[in-house]
Amino acid sequence: MISRKIVENLGNSSFIRAMFEEGNRLRAAYGEENVFDFSIGNPEVEPPREVYDSLHEIADDRTPGTHRYMPNAGYSFVREAIAGKLSIDYDMKVPADNICMVCGAAAGLNVVLKSILNPGEEVIIFAPYFAEYKFYIGNGGGVPVVVETDGEFDIDIEQFRKAVTPLTKAVLINSPNNPTGVIYSREKLMELASVIKEKETEFRSDIFLISDEPYNEIIYVDEELPVVFNIFEKAVVVNSYSKSLALPGERIGYIAVSPAISECALLMAAIIFNNRTLGFVNAPAISQRLVAKAVNVSVDPEIYRERMELLYNKLIELGFECQKPAGAFYLFVKAPMDDEMEFLKIAQKYNILVVPGRGFGRAGFFRMAFCVSLETIKRSLPAFERLAAEIFS
Repeated sequence: MISRKIVENLGNSSFIRAMFEEGNRLRAAYGEENVFDFSIGNPEVEPPREVYDSLHEIADDRTPGTHRYMPNAGYSFVREAIAGKLSIDYDMKVPADNICMVCGAAAGLNVVLKSILNPGEEVIIFAPYFAEYKFYIGNGGGVPVVVETDGEFDIDIEQFRKAVTPLTKAVLINSPNNPTGVIYSREKLMELASVIKEKETEFRSDIFLISDEPYNEIIYVDEELPVVFNIFEKAVVVNSYSKSLALPGERIGYIAVSPAISECALLMAAIIFNNRTLGFVNAPAISQRLVAKAVNVSVDPEIYRERMELLYNKLIELGFECQKPAGAFYLFVKAPMDDEMEFLKIAQKYNILVVPGRGFGRAGFFRMAFCVSLETIKRSLPAFERLAAEIFS
C-alpha cells in the first residue's frame, strides 16, 4: 500500500525519537520530576535575550509585505548578514550569493545531497554518525558508506582511503560531533583533504566535503573550529540556529557554498531549485529576520559546560568509561556490558533514558544529551548511583 523503502526505513527509524516517546510515557506515570530523560538534544536553555528583543521588534513591524513570499534562497539582507559574518570568521570573502536560507540543518543536508548526487553514488560518513544521515543520503538517491573512526572517535585516514571508490561523490563530516563531542583537528582535516585530492586525480572524479556544523558555537576547549573552506576545494557548510540560538523549533539554518568550487553558480542554482521543489519553498520569513538581527549572538557554552562537568565527573566516579567531549552537548558512554540494549532496560528501571549507540553506528555505547536542566541532572545523580550499584556489584 505504501512505499516498501519507507516501510523498511520505519523498521530502522530513529532510536532517539523512540526513547523520547518512552520518556513521555514515564513522565505520565511517575511525574516529570522523577524521570531523567537524556534522550534528545532538545535544549532546555532558553534563547539569548537579544533573540526575544528581536522577536518583539519583528512582531511589531507592520511594513506591508513582511510575511509574503521572498526569493527561494531567502531575503537578500539576511544572506548578506550571514555572508558578512562568515567572511570575518573564515578570513575570506564569502559572497551573499553563496548562501541559501533553509529550514534547519536537516533540510539543508537534504537539499545539498539532492543537488549533487546521481543515483547510486556514494557518500562517506564516519561512525559514530548522526542517526538520520543514512536516510538523508537515501533521499538523494545515494548510498551511505560507513567508515569506522579510531579508538578516540577521530578520523582514521587509512580506513577512509580504503573506502573511497570511483562512485564516491561526497564526504559528510560533523564537528563538533553528535554523538561523541569530538572536534576534528585542522591537521586531521588536512590529511583528509589530501586523500580526497589524491582520489579525485586517480578516479578523475569530483568529491565534495559537506560539513554539518550546528554545534559550531558550543565548544569547551581552547581552540577554534577549523574552517573547511580553507582546507577543501569543494566544501559546503550546512548550519542551523537550533543549538547556537536554542531555536530548534523554529527550523532555520543556511547552506554556504565555497567560492572555490569551479561551478559554484550552477551548484547554487541547483540548491535553490531543490530548496523549492523538495517542498520547503523558502525558510520561514520571521525566522530569517530573527537570525539577521542576532547573527553575532549565541548561547553561552559555559551553561552547557557546567552540566557536562557535573554529569561526566559523576559517571567516571561511578566506574563508567567515557571520552570527555570537546564540544556539542552529548556524552557517548561505553556500556558496561556488550549489549547496550540490555543496559538501557536496566537504566529504565531507574527512570533513566538514554539512546543506544547502535542508532549512531556504534553498538556497545549509549548517548546522553546533557542539554537538560541542571536540576534534572542533580536529581538524576542518586538514580545513577543506584544503577551503578546494580551494574557493577
